[in-house]
Amino acid sequence: MNKIKHSKYKNTGILFELLVRQIASDTVSGKDSAAINIVKKYFNKTELAKEHKLYQAVITSKALTEGKAELLITSILEISSRLNKTALRKEKYNLIKEIRNSYDIEVFFKAKINNYSQYAAVSNLIEAHGSLEFIEPSQIIDNKITLLEHITRKEVNVEGVKDRVLEEYSKMDTGTRILAYKIMLEKFNEKYTVLSNVQKLILKEYINNVSNTTKLKEFVNEQFNLIKKTLNNLAQTVTDKTTQIKLAEVVTLLQPLDKNQNVKDENIVSLLQFHQLINELKAVK
Repeated sequence: MNKIKHSKYKNTGILFELLVRQIASDTVSGKDSAAINIVKKYFNKTELAKEHKLYQAVITSKALTEGKAELLITSILEISSRLNKTALRKEKYNLIKEIRNSYDIEVFFKAKINNYSQYAAVSNLIEAHGSLEFIEPSQIIDNKITLLEHITRKEVNVEGVKDRVLEEYSKMDTGTRILAYKIMLEKFNEKYTVLSNVQKLILKEYINNVSNTTKLKEFVNEQFNLIKKTLNNLAQTVTDKTTQIKLAEVVTLLQPLDKNQNVKDENIVSLLQFHQLINELKAVK
């Protein structure tokens, strides 16, 4: 999973904000401001100007309900995907070049930015939305929460946001659904922070073969049979009758998938949980 690293140099909202501040600073100092011409050149009928409007739609939005805030964010991301990315990259490159030629770039970017976290969240979500790579889902959730709380002017239900993101990913293509699975896995990790080598192997097989249903099913069934055999062996070493009965009940639940069944997320989670049970039993022993 990849994680987006925010860059002020690529953030259209921050670039515009810093240029406006530079204009004010130059004016107060009685200087001719190169920033005025830079703004006129790059933020008028350009792709940068179009993207800047998306940032402003969030930053200057009035307090909305959470539902309307979600719709606003979704609309912004959809519009961003229709921008000319090649032209946008070229404009940003040339913009930074002109800023560097006119000002000390280090000093220029040192200015404190109001709503920095919101600008960063917009940038990260736009980049994630247009990325072909698998972005760390927790980062997407965190950025979305930042914007929702800014737009609604109140705290939002974090678990609700996680569930909506999960539902959204579950409707997408197979590759993207890995992200949804990662979110679900995080809930498992909240209880079990350290995964064993076998559990890591299960996750690796799931990610590598999520589109190869036949191979994945074979792996899952092999794991179910292995777990069943291991639990039966452990049951023979347990002296507590109640524990023996419970183990026997657990073993009856371990049924391999038949030819008409596909591997589901809950099958993977079950494998993780069964291996956790085995680890705990061995530790007790």
